[in-house]
Amino acid sequence: MQGIFITIEGPDGAGKTSVLNELYPRLDLAAERSIIKTREPGGIPIAEKIRQIILDPKNQEMDERTEALLYAAARRQHLMEKVLPALEAGKIVLCDRFVDSSLAYQGAGRRIGVEAIATINEFAIEGTVPDFTIYLDVDSDTGLNRIKNHRQQQIDRLDSEGLEFHQRVRHEYLKLVEENPDRITKIDARMSLEDVVEATFQAIVNRYPEYFRN
Repeated sequence: MQGIFITIEGPDGAGKTSVLNELYPRLDLAAERSIIKTREPGGIPIAEKIRQIILDPKNQEMDERTEALLYAAARRQHLMEKVLPALEAGKIVLCDRFVDSSLAYQGAGRRIGVEAIATINEFAIEGTVPDFTIYLDVDSDTGLNRIKNHRQQQIDRLDSEGLEFHQRVRHEYLKLVEENPDRITKIDARMSLEDVVEATFQAIVNRYPEYFRN
């Protein structure tokens, strides 16, 4: 029995963490099988330590390719230690970010190139692709204003990048949505938290009616 790999993506300020915190208990109650929530980078001790290095605002001298490799390393360990065992056990995995984030942030945002980032990550994931992805879309101005107003004490290296960086990230996300219509569903994250959670819940349940009670 194979599990389902569901990822949640979005630019900074889209409200992914808030949505996931509200969404997970609802999905857990509705799910016909075990469901786990995890995140990238992180989810396991080794990857959480890598996360701290990547996002630490003090590490401004970090080279963009070093950053990309660290993300891929954290992803590999997280995949092997947590995600794949859960999927092999038939569980539903709900993950905050996966390879799409690296394509958008490092490939486009850092201007390393999407193809180069895809190559680095293919080595890490060995063909593992999410079954379904929710992309929470918000324009860069709104996203940055949300960060400024609500996350002053938690601003990390990526949050502190300028408007043009975040616009490049969003543009690549929208391109990924267009290129992967069967896998990625876009939801307008400018709506209220309640409406975004409801739309995300319905998108997942409608995609997998055999696994969830609506």
